[in-house]
Amino acid sequence: MTDTGVALTNDVEARIEALLRQMTLAEKVALMAGSSMWTTTPIERLGIPAIKVTDGPNGARGAGGFVGGAVTAACFPVGIALAATWNSRLVEEVGEALAEEAQSKGARLLLAPTVNIHRSPLNGRNFECYSEDPYLSARMAVAYITGLQRRGVGATIKHYVCNDSEFERNTISSEVDERTLREIYLPPFRAAVQEAKTWAVMAAYNRVNGVYASEHPVLLNDILKREWGFDGIVMSDWFGTKSVVEAAANGLDLEMPGPTRWRGERLVAAVENGQVRMEAIDESACRILRTIARAGAFETPEIPPEQAIDRPEHRALIRRAAAESMVLLKNDGGILPLNLANLSSIAIIGPNAKTAQIMGGGSAQVNAHYAISPYDGIAARVGGQVILEYEIGCTNHRHLPRFDSRLVTPESGEGRGFTVAYYNTHDLSGEPVHQAATESSEQVWLGEVAPGVDPRQFSARFTARFTPAERGTHTFSLISAGLSRLFVDDVLIIDNWTTQTRGDAFFGAGSAEATAPMTLEAGRTYALRLEYSNQGATMLAAVRLGYLPPVAEDAIERAAALAAQSDVALVFVGLNADWESEGYDRPHMDLVGRQDELVERVAAANPRTIVVLQTGSPVTMPWLDRVAAVLQAWYPGQECGNAIADVLFGDVNPSGRLPQTFPVRLEDNPAYINYPGENGRVRYGEGIFVGYRYYEKKKVAPLFPFGFGLSYTTFRYDNLRLSADVIAPDDRLTAQIDITNTGMVAGQEVVQLYVRDSAARVARPAKELKGFVKVALQPGETQTVTFSLDREALAYWDDVQHAWVAEAGEFEVLVGSSSQDIRARAVFHLNDTVAFGGPTKSPVQLSVDSPVKALIEHDGARAVLERHMPGFVEQAGVGVMMGLTLAQMAAFAADRITPELLGAIAADLARIQA
Repeated sequence: MTDTGVALTNDVEARIEALLRQMTLAEKVALMAGSSMWTTTPIERLGIPAIKVTDGPNGARGAGGFVGGAVTAACFPVGIALAATWNSRLVEEVGEALAEEAQSKGARLLLAPTVNIHRSPLNGRNFECYSEDPYLSARMAVAYITGLQRRGVGATIKHYVCNDSEFERNTISSEVDERTLREIYLPPFRAAVQEAKTWAVMAAYNRVNGVYASEHPVLLNDILKREWGFDGIVMSDWFGTKSVVEAAANGLDLEMPGPTRWRGERLVAAVENGQVRMEAIDESACRILRTIARAGAFETPEIPPEQAIDRPEHRALIRRAAAESMVLLKNDGGILPLNLANLSSIAIIGPNAKTAQIMGGGSAQVNAHYAISPYDGIAARVGGQVILEYEIGCTNHRHLPRFDSRLVTPESGEGRGFTVAYYNTHDLSGEPVHQAATESSEQVWLGEVAPGVDPRQFSARFTARFTPAERGTHTFSLISAGLSRLFVDDVLIIDNWTTQTRGDAFFGAGSAEATAPMTLEAGRTYALRLEYSNQGATMLAAVRLGYLPPVAEDAIERAAALAAQSDVALVFVGLNADWESEGYDRPHMDLVGRQDELVERVAAANPRTIVVLQTGSPVTMPWLDRVAAVLQAWYPGQECGNAIADVLFGDVNPSGRLPQTFPVRLEDNPAYINYPGENGRVRYGEGIFVGYRYYEKKKVAPLFPFGFGLSYTTFRYDNLRLSADVIAPDDRLTAQIDITNTGMVAGQEVVQLYVRDSAARVARPAKELKGFVKVALQPGETQTVTFSLDREALAYWDDVQHAWVAEAGEFEVLVGSSSQDIRARAVFHLNDTVAFGGPTKSPVQLSVDSPVKALIEHDGARAVLERHMPGFVEQAGVGVMMGLTLAQMAAFAADRITPELLGAIAADLARIQA
C-alpha cells in the first residue's frame, strides 16, 4: 500500500523514465486521455495498466448511474456538513472509510474533495463544498486527503479554481484580482498540494480572467506545478477539455472522459507540426505514470469487479459524523433535548419528515445502501413510549419525488423496485440483451449501460406492480434525456416520446417534466410500464419516473391541528437534491413552496415547535422568533434519521458550528450585486471580503454568524496567554487558553482563534480565522487549548511584490466560540516586515505599457529608468504620473521620451525578466 506522504523511490522514478524512453509519441498521447468514462488508457505493449476513477465527495459511486445501478454504496455526510463538525480527526476517519469504499468499486482515484468557496448562498453546489473561509476549507481538505491517501486511494481536489457558481459554468469567466485569488480561493488547493500531497487536481470548467482554467498557463504551470511543486496529474472535469494545443501546452495532463475528443491523432499532429513541445508531452506522460505507480497498479493491474459492501463500522462512522455536524441554532427555554418522560405525543410534520434527504444532486450522488428518514429514526428511538402522528403539511419538490421503492414490486412479486429489460435498438424491438432489477426510478447512464448493451443505441423497459395505500389523485411524472413514456395498466398516461419540451434537468440535457394526475383506488394493484430510448440523447442518457401520493388541499390546516393536540411539534422542512445540485443555482434564498407558511401555522398552534432544517446552504427564516428551537441538519448521509434523533433526544450533544454565515436576507450577501454574472463574466467585486469578512467590515448583522452553534452545556474561557509580546518574522507564537465545561452534561466546544492586523498598509478584514481546536469536556472539566501561529498567519498577499507580506507592527489574537462571540483578546508585535513565498518569477511582464508605479516599485525596472532617464524616478513620484504607463507619458513629452528611448527601455526591461 502506497503512503503518498513520501516521495516515490528512485527505483520507481527510474522505471518511469525507462518507460518514457520506450514509448512512441502516439503512446504518450494515448496515455493523456481516458479510454472510457471512468478509466485511463492502458499501453499493453509496455505493461502500463489502466486505472479507474470514481465520484465523489460523499461516497464512491462506481461506474453505475448517478442515482441508479445495481451496486450500492455508503453515503456519507456532504461537504458542508463535514466542515460543520470542525473536527479534523473525524474528517480523516471519513477519508479512510471512503478509501475502502473506492476500493470496493475498483477505483484508485476518488474525484474529491470539492473545496470551492461559498461565495454566495445561491451556488447550487455549496452543499458539496466546505466553507466560506479558506483556512477552514484547507484544514478540512488536508484531513480528508490525508485519511484517503493513507489507505492507498488518491484524492482529486476540485475544481481548480473559482468555480463558485453553476451559472454558465462551462464558459463564464471569473474575473478575480490577484490578491483575492491568493488569499481566498487558492489556499485550500495549496494546502492540499503542499501539505497533504494530493495525487491529482481537477481543473474547473470556467475561465479565470478570460482563460479557461483547463489551459491556464499561470494557474497550472506557474503556480500549481512550479511554485507549489505539485508532481501529480491535472485532469479535466468531465468533457471540460477545451482545445488541442493550449490544453496540452499549458499543463492539462489528462483529458477525461474517454474516448478522446481533443487528443489522439490531433495532438500527435500538433506535436509534429511544432505547435506543442515534446517536453510538455513527456511531462504529462511522466505525471500519469507516476500516479499509476502511486496507486500500486503496476504490481496489481487488474480492475476488480464492483462490490456493495455495507460495513457496520461505516454505518457507525456515518451516524457519528452526521450527528456531530448538526448545528443547534436556537433552543429557547432548553426545550431540547427532548425528555421522553415528559412527553406523551409528538407531531411529526413536514415534507422532509418521511423522506430521507441524504445528499445533494449531480455527480456527488450515490446509490445508497439504505436511507433512514427522520420519521423512521425517531420512531426507532422512542419505540412505543409516546404516540407519533404525521402530517406532510405541504410539499417542497422541484420535480416530483422519485418512486419510493417500498411502494413497488417487480412483476415476479419478490423484492421491491423495478425489473428492467434492455434492447440494442431504439424502439424496444427484438429480444432483450440484458435484464436487471433496480430499486431506483431514476437512471443516469454515462458510458457503459449494462453488460451487452450498446451505449450508442439502446432502449429499456421498466416494469413493476404498484398498490396504493389510499384513494385519491396520484400524480406521475417523467423527465428524460432521450425519449420516454409511461403506461398504467397498459394505458398511456404520459407521452414524453413523440412530443417533448427542453428542460434543465440532467445538466441541461434533459426534457422538461411532464406530469399526469390519475385517480387510483386504495388496495388495488396497478401495472406500471416505463419505456425509454436513448434516441436523441447526447452527453448522457437518463430517465426519471416521479410520483406524488395524494396531498390534501387542507394539508397545512391538518398539520396545525395535529400540532395543537400534541405535546411537541417537530417540523422537517428544507430543500433537496432537486434544488441544490450541480448544473444550476438556487433561484432565491427562501424555503420553497409553502414551507414558511407551514412553520408559521404550526408555531401558532403549538409554542413548543422545533424546526429541523435540511439544506446545504442558508435559507431565510421569517418565523425564527416564533419557534422554540431550530436544528440545522444539512444532508447528513444514509443515517439521516438516526443521527437527527440522536441530537433531538440528547444521545449526542450538538457540537456543529456554522462554516458559512447565514445572512438575514439575500441582499446582505457580499456577492449580491455581482452574482451570478452577465455577458459571459462574473466579477468578484467583493474581493477578499467574502463571508464574515464582509459582514464585519460593513457592520451588517447576520442571522447567524460564521462559527456559531449552541450546545446542551456551557463553556467558560479563561487565562489567554501568549508565549511572547514581540516576535521576529521566523518565530512561532504560541497562544494558550483554558476551557471549562460549566454545565451539567458532557459536550464539545469549538475554540476558534482569529487574528487582526491592527494597522495594515492595505485594507484587511477585521479578523481572519487562523486556528481552531475541538475539545471534549466532561461537566466541570478544564482543558488547556494550544494554538501555534507563524508568519503566514499574519500575512496578506502583496500584488506589487507578488509575495506574502507580514508587516511589522501590532497584531491582536482573538479567541472565542464564533466570529462574533469573542471571549478573550491579547496583543503582540512583529518586529520586522518580511516578504516570502512568492513565485520565482513575476507573473506580470513589465514593459513600457506597465504603469510607472509598477516600474518604480520593481528594483530592476527602477534601475533601467534611472539609467536611461536620470532624475526621472524622483519626478515620476508626483501626482497622476504614477498611474500612467511610460508609453502614455511619451505622448505628453515626445521631446524627452523619444521612440528610440522607449525602444531601448523596452529592450532592457525584457532582458531583466528573461
